[in-house]
Amino acid sequence: LFCPFVPPLTLQAAFAHLALAFRCDVFTLQQRVQVERRARDAAEENIQEELGQCRAALERLGRSCASAGCKETLEQLQHNLAVLAAAVDRATSAAEKLGAVHQEARMSRAAEVMVQHVENLKRHHLREHAELEEMKRLIQQNSRNRQLAESQGEEVRSSRTELTPSPLLQGSARRRVSIAVIPKQLL
Repeated sequence: LFCPFVPPLTLQAAFAHLALAFRCDVFTLQQRVQVERRARDAAEENIQEELGQCRAALERLGRSCASAGCKETLEQLQHNLAVLAAAVDRATSAAEKLGAVHQEARMSRAAEVMVQHVENLKRHHLREHAELEEMKRLIQQNSRNRQLAESQGEEVRSSRTELTPSPLLQGSARRRVSIAVIPKQLL
């Protein structure tokens, strides 16, 4: 679809689909953002709650533990819990960045289709403009040829009038003008 040699109708159809999709997305965008934000917040709250319960359990266990080995193990578990909490935060941040990159990729493809469509429209406009200018040039050239033929016809008629002063002969002399050929493109 993104090949520069895509037929205009296919590109035009892709552009129409994208335009329709963007219009539809506009209507539901706020609602979808709110739903996704609530889902993310709920997941983060659940993780934080679980981490909090683990910390509380470790504290309760720490109060009941008297041996040095047990306290060392509890400190290690608390450290591991802190590392896990940091990892959860990094994973959340990375997931948001990944979602943004995926959206950017989708938008990039959509923008490429739109840019190609606009370029096709520009090429079409330039081609139409060139044809219009060519038609204007041909019409002007034909008009000049017609004017030239008319002026030459008047010169010939005035020279004939000098040669044949009879009014009867003047009426019978017909003016002959060549008709310009209309270009096939106009037909």
